[in-house]
Amino acid sequence: MASPGSEMLEKIPLLQALEPELLAQLSAVMQLKELAKQDYLMHKGDRGDELIFLLQGRLLAVDVTSEGKQTGLNFLTPGDFLGELAIIDDLPRSASVVAIAPSLVALLPKLHAKKMIFENPLVAERMLRHISLKLRATTDFRALLGIPNAFQRVLSLMEMLAKPDPGKLMTIENMPTHEQIALMVNTSRETVTRAFQVLNDEQVVEKDNRRLIIRFPDKLHIIIQRIAQEKRL
Repeated sequence: MASPGSEMLEKIPLLQALEPELLAQLSAVMQLKELAKQDYLMHKGDRGDELIFLLQGRLLAVDVTSEGKQTGLNFLTPGDFLGELAIIDDLPRSASVVAIAPSLVALLPKLHAKKMIFENPLVAERMLRHISLKLRATTDFRALLGIPNAFQRVLSLMEMLAKPDPGKLMTIENMPTHEQIALMVNTSRETVTRAFQVLNDEQVVEKDNRRLIIRFPDKLHIIIQRIAQEKRL
């Protein structure tokens, strides 16, 4: 496929405010790749030959145990990038990534990605901040998976995914399906459905197309704590 235009790259937070000449150079060496839903972009253990930018669609990073069981790690939305660890340390891919909606990505070859990171202080600083935030999120997610009660894991994931929108509501944009949530927290889809029934009965959440509105974040937290307390009794 053709290369992405500079106007597409300007929308990626990592590349914003870079010199037009640099964006043009990056665009010239990138390749676009389309993914259908359920297509794998990469598999854990693959060689990391590109830095990848998500332009359209939605991806899910997953880990695969030695027994072949998958656990969702995090969702990626347009503007996100991935594959940076293999670019920096020259080791194989640390996770698999699957498209959960038709998606479009741009691939930046490793040599050019390294040059961009190591020779551009602005990109290097953004990359360090990204890795730091990713490490913190991974630590939080590992702690979530250690919660023994499946209901509590589902509700805690909702609390983790919720972000303030411009209207100061706590929302989850592009709400994952119950099946995807089940994969993220290592439980059944039926358990996720029952957990959401609790939230609906308590009038804590409201569905708005693909967005979930957390009407009462404090109440959500109280329910999570109540479940944790009941588990200890």
